[in-house]
Amino acid sequence: MNLIILKLILAHILGDFFLQPQKWVKDKEKKKLKSKWLYIHIAIHIALIFLLVWDFSYWLLILLIGASHLIIDALKLLLQKKKTKRFYFFADQIFHVVAIFFISAVMFYDDIAPSLSISTSALLLTVCLVFLTKPTSIIMKIIFTKWDISKYTEDNESLKDAGKYIGILERLLVFIFIIVGHWEAVGFLITAKSVFRFGDLTSTKERKLTEYILIGTLISFGIAIIVSLLFLNLKSYV
Repeated sequence: MNLIILKLILAHILGDFFLQPQKWVKDKEKKKLKSKWLYIHIAIHIALIFLLVWDFSYWLLILLIGASHLIIDALKLLLQKKKTKRFYFFADQIFHVVAIFFISAVMFYDDIAPSLSISTSALLLTVCLVFLTKPTSIIMKIIFTKWDISKYTEDNESLKDAGKYIGILERLLVFIFIIVGHWEAVGFLITAKSVFRFGDLTSTKERKLTEYILIGTLISFGIAIIVSLLFLNLKSYV
């Protein structure tokens, strides 16, 4: 892995999860290939890659990545149904990442060295941190569309989006604790969250809510741990 691939992945994360409003997604799902937001979305991706790479000698690579993104998104829109949206969301993301690696490897295989420079290591850290924020929250939201637990989570006294921000903070803390070598702090964080949640669970006496919180916590911590281990293993090549 090298600097150019990390920049391509960062551009993908920013374009797909931060610079794509939900109304664009809904419009694309409704109008499919006739939606103007599909092409604006692709244009934003291409612009992001140009800005991050900042080297016009890579123009063909950038255009090929943009074209592959359009093809993958188009296939997703044409093939997915209401019951298969979750499957195609994950398939779409996997194919985007595979396309980035494959196209980069084919065009610049001599430049893809199994080592990381200081600047590349810093970019890898940035990619991991950014991924653990909004993108992971969206991934978890997609996973939980399998269950309708809205009637178990209604709480007029809750702060708006509090759960989302708590999840982001806990994943970032887990990531930091692991990369600095303090795994015991991760256990402390899980314990602390369990204590704070205990009153909610005993007061509601809802088994489904308990299971929902447990699954959410395990998925959130699990993703953070996997990203942390990937970072440490890739960073070890420096």
